[in-house]
Amino acid sequence: MDSKSDLRKKAKCIRKSLSIAEKSKIAIEKIRGNTLYIPAKNVLIYYPLRYELNLLALLDDEKNFYLPRVCGENLQICPFKKGDKLVASSFNICEPCSNFINPRNLDLVVVPALMADKSGFRLGYGGGFYDRFLVENNTVKTILPIAKELIVEELPHEEFDIKIDEIIPV
Repeated sequence: MDSKSDLRKKAKCIRKSLSIAEKSKIAIEKIRGNTLYIPAKNVLIYYPLRYELNLLALLDDEKNFYLPRVCGENLQICPFKKGDKLVASSFNICEPCSNFINPRNLDLVVVPALMADKSGFRLGYGGGFYDRFLVENNTVKTILPIAKELIVEELPHEEFDIKIDEIIPV
């Protein structure tokens, strides 16, 4: 089995070859029909990096949306709506400026990933931010929309890696 580092490089190459705009549209449609998303009132999404699925059209839905902000080794959860100001973080990720909330209020987390496997494990960027967040907030439901080309049979995973409730292939 390839190392996580090798898999990250491979995933980044694959993502560059995909039609992210088309995959994003499909992801939004599938999320809107998802049984975990439909009843959720408070949803954590992510601001897309280059070659990531852009899910910001979900902001048109009648829900309360939140974006993560990195604080040390943890994620803070901040309210976000269209037009809110964002600033570039030390990781060059757009983050909200608003005050953070108690993450226990979240109903659903839309998790980003470089790759996923058929068992529900994901390969992130290696910082462990989402894994730490999900360990502390283990009752919140999670979904992961991801290009079919980035889903593999099995990924290497550690005991601290968190399984996603539902992978949404696009």
